[in-house]
Amino acid sequence: MQLTRETPGFRYTLRAVDAGGVTVNERRLERSFFLDPDTLVEDWSPRDVAALAPEHLAPLLALEPAVILLGTGPRQVFPAPAVLAAALSRGVGIEVMDNAAAARTFTVLAGEGRRVVAAFLL
Repeated sequence: MQLTRETPGFRYTLRAVDAGGVTVNERRLERSFFLDPDTLVEDWSPRDVAALAPEHLAPLLALEPAVILLGTGPRQVFPAPAVLAAALSRGVGIEVMDNAAAARTFTVLAGEGRRVVAAFLL
């Protein structure tokens, strides 16, 4: 059986994640950011979960995702309930996980054609 790698026509692809940053395409990002397959917004202002406020989700929600994947660094840390409510009250799911899990999940969901946004706190 011959296997071929299917490469979706995404503008932005997550390539690597480590404790200090995330590689998007060929660029290493070391500040918080968010993306969908065709949009990358660098220098997203919150740097950690403690700094994350409901209003920080507004630009993510403007991309009209079905789900937001929130990468909270090297380990999973849940944000304040008000942050989760900001997405859920708009009918948008929000999943909280470490950055590596968020990157893997983003790749799978985007590859399935889902409307997904991933946000990484760095």
